[in-house]
Amino acid sequence: MKFADEDFEPYALSMPTATAIPLVCDSPHSGVIYPADFLSCLPASVLRSGEDTYVEELWQALPAVGAVLLAANFPRTYIDPNREVDDIDPNILAEPWTTELHPTEKSRLGHGLIWSRARKQAVYDRKLWVAEVENRIGTYHQPYHAALNRQIEAAYERFGGVWHLNLHSMPSDSYEALEIETDKPLADFVLGDRDGTTCDPTLTGIIEDFLLECGYTVARNDPFKGVALIARIGRPEENRHSLQIEVNRALYMDEESYEKSANFASLQKDLAQLSARVADFVKSLI
Repeated sequence: MKFADEDFEPYALSMPTATAIPLVCDSPHSGVIYPADFLSCLPASVLRSGEDTYVEELWQALPAVGAVLLAANFPRTYIDPNREVDDIDPNILAEPWTTELHPTEKSRLGHGLIWSRARKQAVYDRKLWVAEVENRIGTYHQPYHAALNRQIEAAYERFGGVWHLNLHSMPSDSYEALEIETDKPLADFVLGDRDGTTCDPTLTGIIEDFLLECGYTVARNDPFKGVALIARIGRPEENRHSLQIEVNRALYMDEESYEKSANFASLQKDLAQLSARVADFVKSLI
Protein backbone atom coordinates (compact mmCIF):
# COMPACT_ATOMS: atom_id res chain seq x y z
CA MET A 1 0.00 0.00 0.00
CA LYS A 2 1.00 3.63 -0.28
CA PHE A 3 -0.55 6.89 0.81
CA ALA A 4 -0.90 9.30 -2.09
CA ASP A 5 0.23 12.90 -1.68
CA GLU A 6 -1.30 13.85 -5.03
CA ASP A 7 -4.12 12.84 -7.37
CA PHE A 8 -3.89 9.46 -9.10
CA GLU A 9 -5.83 7.55 -11.73
CA PRO A 10 -8.78 5.73 -10.17
CA TYR A 11 -8.13 2.54 -12.13
CA ALA A 12 -5.73 0.66 -14.39
CA LEU A 13 -7.10 -0.69 -17.68
CA SER A 14 -5.29 -3.52 -19.49
CA MET A 15 -6.56 -4.09 -23.00
CA PRO A 16 -6.26 -7.38 -24.91
CA THR A 17 -2.82 -8.26 -26.28
CA ALA A 18 -4.36 -11.05 -28.39
CA THR A 19 -7.41 -11.03 -30.65
CA ALA A 20 -10.16 -9.38 -28.61
CA ILE A 21 -13.08 -11.46 -27.40
CA PRO A 22 -16.18 -10.34 -25.44
CA LEU A 23 -14.64 -11.22 -22.07
CA VAL A 24 -14.45 -8.27 -19.66
CA CYS A 25 -12.92 -8.82 -16.23
CA ASP A 26 -12.57 -6.51 -13.28
CA SER A 27 -10.91 -6.46 -9.86
CA PRO A 28 -12.75 -3.75 -7.92
CA HIS A 29 -11.07 -4.34 -4.55
CA SER A 30 -7.35 -4.78 -5.29
CA GLY A 31 -6.47 -1.08 -5.02
CA VAL A 32 -3.59 -0.22 -2.71
CA ILE A 33 -3.20 3.56 -3.20
CA TYR A 34 -4.76 5.39 -0.24
CA PRO A 35 -5.99 8.96 -0.90
CA ALA A 36 -4.53 11.66 1.31
CA ASP A 37 -7.98 12.69 2.58
CA PHE A 38 -8.86 9.22 3.89
CA LEU A 39 -8.03 10.23 7.50
CA SER A 40 -8.81 6.86 9.07
CA CYS A 41 -7.91 6.26 12.71
CA LEU A 42 -6.85 2.66 12.06
CA PRO A 43 -3.31 1.37 11.62
CA ALA A 44 -2.44 0.34 8.07
CA SER A 45 -2.17 -3.32 9.07
CA VAL A 46 -5.88 -3.38 9.95
CA LEU A 47 -7.06 -1.05 7.19
CA ARG A 48 -5.43 -3.27 4.57
CA SER A 49 -7.63 -6.21 5.55
CA GLY A 50 -10.19 -4.81 3.12
CA GLU A 51 -7.84 -5.16 0.17
CA ASP A 52 -8.11 -7.98 -2.35
CA THR A 53 -4.35 -7.73 -2.43
CA TYR A 54 -2.64 -9.06 -5.60
CA VAL A 55 -5.87 -10.22 -7.27
CA GLU A 56 -5.17 -8.28 -10.48
CA GLU A 57 -1.68 -9.85 -10.51
CA LEU A 58 -3.05 -13.36 -10.02
CA TRP A 59 -5.18 -12.86 -13.14
CA GLN A 60 -2.58 -10.96 -15.18
CA ALA A 61 -2.77 -13.48 -18.06
CA LEU A 62 -6.28 -12.37 -19.03
CA PRO A 63 -5.27 -9.78 -21.67
CA ALA A 64 -3.09 -12.42 -23.35
CA VAL A 65 -6.20 -14.53 -24.04
CA GLY A 66 -8.12 -11.57 -25.52
CA ALA A 67 -9.84 -10.23 -22.41
CA VAL A 68 -10.02 -6.77 -20.87
CA LEU A 69 -8.83 -6.44 -17.26
CA LEU A 70 -9.89 -3.41 -15.21
CA ALA A 71 -8.49 -2.94 -11.70
CA ALA A 72 -9.24 -0.26 -9.13
CA ASN A 73 -6.26 1.69 -7.77
CA PHE A 74 -8.13 3.05 -4.74
CA PRO A 75 -8.96 0.89 -1.69
CA ARG A 76 -12.46 -0.38 -1.06
CA THR A 77 -12.26 0.77 2.56
CA TYR A 78 -12.24 4.35 1.20
CA ILE A 79 -15.13 3.75 -1.20
CA ASP A 80 -16.35 0.40 -2.49
CA PRO A 81 -17.07 0.17 -6.24
CA ASN A 82 -18.99 -3.06 -5.66
CA ARG A 83 -21.76 -1.17 -3.84
CA GLU A 84 -24.55 1.06 -5.08
CA VAL A 85 -24.18 4.75 -4.20
CA ASP A 86 -27.16 4.71 -1.80
CA ASP A 87 -25.79 1.76 0.25
CA ILE A 88 -24.73 4.11 3.06
CA ASP A 89 -25.31 3.81 6.79
CA PRO A 90 -26.70 7.23 7.78
CA ASN A 91 -25.11 6.84 11.21
CA ILE A 92 -21.64 7.43 9.73
CA LEU A 93 -22.64 10.86 8.42
CA ALA A 94 -22.30 14.21 10.18
CA GLU A 95 -25.38 15.56 8.40
CA PRO A 96 -28.38 14.23 6.43
CA TRP A 97 -27.75 12.74 2.98
CA THR A 98 -29.22 14.67 0.04
CA THR A 99 -31.52 11.86 -1.15
CA GLU A 100 -33.07 8.69 0.28
CA LEU A 101 -30.57 6.05 1.39
CA HIS A 102 -30.97 2.28 1.10
CA PRO A 103 -28.38 0.67 3.38
CA THR A 104 -28.06 -3.09 2.90
CA GLU A 105 -26.79 -5.89 5.10
CA LYS A 106 -23.29 -4.91 3.94
CA SER A 107 -23.72 -1.50 5.57
CA ARG A 108 -24.94 -3.16 8.76
CA LEU A 109 -21.69 -5.16 8.83
CA GLY A 110 -19.73 -1.94 8.32
CA HIS A 111 -18.92 -2.75 4.70
CA GLY A 112 -21.28 -0.58 2.68
CA LEU A 113 -20.30 2.01 0.08
CA ILE A 114 -18.18 3.68 2.77
CA TRP A 115 -16.65 1.22 5.22
CA SER A 116 -17.20 2.04 8.88
CA ARG A 117 -15.45 -1.06 10.27
CA ALA A 118 -12.44 -3.19 9.36
CA ARG A 119 -11.76 -6.33 11.35
CA LYS A 120 -14.64 -5.16 13.56
CA GLN A 121 -12.75 -1.96 14.47
CA ALA A 122 -14.03 1.54 13.69
CA VAL A 123 -12.43 3.01 10.55
CA TYR A 124 -13.06 6.59 11.72
CA ASP A 125 -13.11 8.46 15.02
CA ARG A 126 -15.36 11.07 13.42
CA LYS A 127 -18.47 11.46 11.28
CA LEU A 128 -18.13 12.07 7.54
CA TRP A 129 -19.44 15.16 5.77
CA VAL A 130 -21.73 14.64 2.79
CA ALA A 131 -19.33 16.58 0.58
CA GLU A 132 -16.54 14.13 1.48
CA VAL A 133 -18.57 11.15 0.37
CA GLU A 134 -19.84 12.91 -2.75
CA ASN A 135 -16.24 13.69 -3.70
CA ARG A 136 -15.29 10.03 -3.31
CA ILE A 137 -18.21 9.01 -5.51
CA GLY A 138 -17.35 11.52 -8.23
CA THR A 139 -13.60 11.01 -8.18
CA TYR A 140 -13.37 7.23 -7.82
CA HIS A 141 -16.65 5.29 -7.82
CA GLN A 142 -18.27 6.84 -10.88
CA PRO A 143 -15.14 6.77 -13.09
CA TYR A 144 -14.62 3.09 -12.25
CA HIS A 145 -18.20 2.22 -13.17
CA ALA A 146 -18.01 4.32 -16.32
CA ALA A 147 -14.82 2.56 -17.46
CA LEU A 148 -16.32 -0.87 -16.82
CA ASN A 149 -19.57 0.05 -18.53
CA ARG A 150 -17.71 1.31 -21.61
CA GLN A 151 -15.94 -2.03 -22.00
CA ILE A 152 -19.10 -4.04 -21.36
CA GLU A 153 -21.11 -2.06 -23.90
CA ALA A 154 -18.34 -2.04 -26.52
CA ALA A 155 -18.07 -5.83 -26.32
CA TYR A 156 -21.82 -6.26 -26.48
CA GLU A 157 -22.18 -3.95 -29.46
CA ARG A 158 -19.39 -5.68 -31.36
CA PHE A 159 -20.21 -9.32 -30.55
CA GLY A 160 -23.87 -9.36 -29.52
CA GLY A 161 -23.02 -10.77 -26.12
CA VAL A 162 -20.62 -10.24 -23.23
CA TRP A 163 -19.11 -12.35 -20.45
CA HIS A 164 -17.96 -10.61 -17.28
CA LEU A 165 -15.78 -12.02 -14.50
CA ASN A 166 -15.83 -10.05 -11.24
CA LEU A 167 -12.59 -11.02 -9.47
CA HIS A 168 -12.08 -11.00 -5.71
CA SER A 169 -10.26 -12.58 -2.80
CA MET A 170 -11.80 -13.51 0.53
CA PRO A 171 -10.36 -13.66 4.05
CA SER A 172 -9.92 -17.19 5.34
CA ASP A 173 -12.23 -16.26 8.26
CA SER A 174 -15.02 -15.01 5.98
CA TYR A 175 -17.80 -16.91 7.75
CA GLU A 176 -16.84 -15.26 11.02
CA ALA A 177 -16.58 -11.82 9.40
CA LEU A 178 -20.06 -12.28 7.91
CA GLU A 179 -21.41 -13.41 11.30
CA ILE A 180 -22.38 -16.81 9.89
CA GLU A 181 -22.22 -19.68 12.35
CA THR A 182 -21.09 -22.86 10.62
CA ASP A 183 -18.68 -25.77 11.01
CA LYS A 184 -18.02 -25.84 7.26
CA PRO A 185 -14.53 -24.92 6.12
CA LEU A 186 -14.38 -22.02 3.68
CA ALA A 187 -13.83 -23.26 0.12
CA ASP A 188 -10.71 -22.37 -1.86
CA PHE A 189 -12.95 -20.71 -4.46
CA VAL A 190 -16.51 -19.38 -4.27
CA LEU A 191 -18.40 -18.82 -7.52
CA GLY A 192 -21.21 -16.31 -7.13
CA ASP A 193 -24.02 -15.87 -9.63
CA ARG A 194 -26.73 -14.63 -7.26
CA ASP A 195 -28.25 -18.09 -7.07
CA GLY A 196 -28.09 -18.80 -10.77
CA THR A 197 -29.56 -15.52 -12.02
CA THR A 198 -26.60 -13.62 -13.51
CA CYS A 199 -24.66 -16.11 -15.65
CA ASP A 200 -25.04 -18.97 -18.11
CA PRO A 201 -24.62 -22.04 -15.86
CA THR A 202 -22.44 -23.64 -18.54
CA LEU A 203 -19.66 -21.10 -17.88
CA THR A 204 -20.00 -21.53 -14.12
CA GLY A 205 -19.73 -25.30 -14.57
CA ILE A 206 -16.66 -25.06 -16.82
CA ILE A 207 -14.86 -22.93 -14.21
CA GLU A 208 -15.92 -25.17 -11.35
CA ASP A 209 -14.81 -28.34 -13.18
CA PHE A 210 -11.42 -26.83 -14.02
CA LEU A 211 -10.75 -25.80 -10.43
CA LEU A 212 -11.82 -29.19 -9.09
CA GLU A 213 -9.48 -30.87 -11.60
CA CYS A 214 -6.66 -28.74 -10.17
CA GLY A 215 -7.44 -30.05 -6.68
CA TYR A 216 -9.17 -26.97 -5.27
CA THR A 217 -12.39 -26.98 -3.29
CA VAL A 218 -15.24 -24.98 -4.82
CA ALA A 219 -18.54 -23.64 -3.48
CA ARG A 220 -21.33 -21.80 -5.23
CA ASN A 221 -22.89 -18.71 -3.63
CA ASP A 222 -21.66 -19.74 -0.18
CA PRO A 223 -21.00 -17.40 1.47
CA PHE A 224 -20.66 -14.87 -1.38
CA LYS A 225 -23.40 -14.56 -4.00
CA GLY A 226 -22.16 -11.36 -5.66
CA VAL A 227 -23.22 -7.79 -5.00
CA ALA A 228 -23.79 -4.64 -7.05
CA LEU A 229 -21.58 -5.21 -10.08
CA ILE A 230 -22.79 -8.63 -11.17
CA ALA A 231 -26.37 -7.71 -10.22
CA ARG A 232 -26.14 -4.74 -12.56
CA ILE A 233 -24.32 -6.47 -15.43
CA GLY A 234 -25.65 -10.03 -15.38
CA ARG A 235 -28.75 -10.41 -17.56
CA PRO A 236 -28.43 -13.82 -19.22
CA GLU A 237 -31.71 -13.38 -21.10
CA GLU A 238 -29.97 -10.55 -22.99
CA ASN A 239 -26.77 -12.61 -23.47
CA ARG A 240 -25.02 -10.59 -20.76
CA HIS A 241 -23.35 -12.94 -18.30
CA SER A 242 -21.64 -11.99 -15.06
CA LEU A 243 -19.92 -14.27 -12.53
CA GLN A 244 -18.10 -13.40 -9.32
CA ILE A 245 -15.00 -15.45 -8.45
CA GLU A 246 -13.63 -15.35 -4.90
CA VAL A 247 -10.26 -16.94 -4.07
CA ASN A 248 -9.30 -17.75 -0.49
CA ARG A 249 -6.40 -15.49 0.52
CA ALA A 250 -4.81 -18.28 2.54
CA LEU A 251 -3.96 -19.94 -0.79
CA TYR A 252 -1.51 -17.26 -1.85
CA MET A 253 -0.60 -14.78 0.89
CA ASP A 254 0.09 -14.26 4.57
CA GLU A 255 -3.01 -12.45 5.82
CA GLU A 256 -1.12 -10.71 8.63
CA SER A 257 2.00 -9.50 6.79
CA TYR A 258 0.32 -9.19 3.34
CA GLU A 259 3.34 -10.92 1.80
CA LYS A 260 2.93 -13.43 -1.04
CA SER A 261 3.28 -17.05 0.03
CA ALA A 262 5.31 -19.76 -1.68
CA ASN A 263 2.14 -20.93 -3.48
CA PHE A 264 1.53 -17.62 -5.27
CA ALA A 265 3.23 -18.57 -8.56
CA SER A 266 1.47 -21.95 -8.70
CA LEU A 267 -1.95 -20.38 -8.20
CA GLN A 268 -1.16 -17.69 -10.76
CA LYS A 269 -0.24 -20.39 -13.29
CA ASP A 270 -3.48 -22.27 -12.63
CA LEU A 271 -5.49 -19.08 -13.12
CA ALA A 272 -3.66 -18.40 -16.39
CA GLN A 273 -4.77 -21.83 -17.61
CA LEU A 274 -8.29 -21.15 -16.37
CA SER A 275 -8.28 -17.85 -18.26
CA ALA A 276 -7.44 -19.73 -21.44
CA ARG A 277 -10.21 -22.27 -20.76
CA VAL A 278 -12.76 -19.48 -20.28
CA ALA A 279 -11.53 -17.74 -23.42
CA ASP A 280 -11.98 -20.95 -25.45
CA PHE A 281 -15.57 -21.19 -24.20
CA VAL A 282 -16.31 -17.57 -25.11
CA LYS A 283 -14.71 -17.97 -28.55
CA SER A 284 -16.87 -21.01 -29.23
CA LEU A 285 -19.96 -18.81 -28.94
CA ILE A 286 -18.96 -15.92 -31.21
